[in-house]
Amino acid sequence: MPTADDAPALHPSRVLIAGVTGAGKTTLARRIAAVWGLRHVEIDGLFHGPDWTPRREFLDDVRAFAAEDCWVTEWQYTSKGTDEILAPRAQMVLWLDYPYRVVRSRLVRRTVARQVLRTELWNGNRERGLLNIFNRNAEDNILLWQTKTLHKWAERMPEIEARFPHLTIVRFTHPRETERWLRALSG
Repeated sequence: MPTADDAPALHPSRVLIAGVTGAGKTTLARRIAAVWGLRHVEIDGLFHGPDWTPRREFLDDVRAFAAEDCWVTEWQYTSKGTDEILAPRAQMVLWLDYPYRVVRSRLVRRTVARQVLRTELWNGNRERGLLNIFNRNAEDNILLWQTKTLHKWAERMPEIEARFPHLTIVRFTHPRETERWLRALSG
């Protein structure tokens, strides 16, 4: 598996960004889109309809953009069927496998900032109230969701490598590695 020290000579045209909630998938996807001239499709915007209702058209929308030649997106909603659509088409996976303290602090900062600023996210939705952190349902409590899914990618990557051998998977274990890799791409 390539590391942060292995900047590809040629950039791929279809990229997935994997990582736990709060790792920085969307931020990295935007940056990769700018550096490599790819279309960034924010997959959360395809999934969440008004009032946080899942959109019926979600998988059709994923199929439509996955069929395109150039894109970067966050690898999410795997339990909803995105693996079978995205992984066969993607060429590279950038895996943000950061320490818990990094992803937890990022998620807390992001959640609080979105709540305080009342930032509109997707289709009119806004971050749920801060008191939601006391909710015992991981589907409604973003911090609990992060804890529940913290090791999901580490558990899945061996299977992903075996099922999709065409994918180049680059694992980043700290934001410093990701930044070093991005500098090498731009340099």
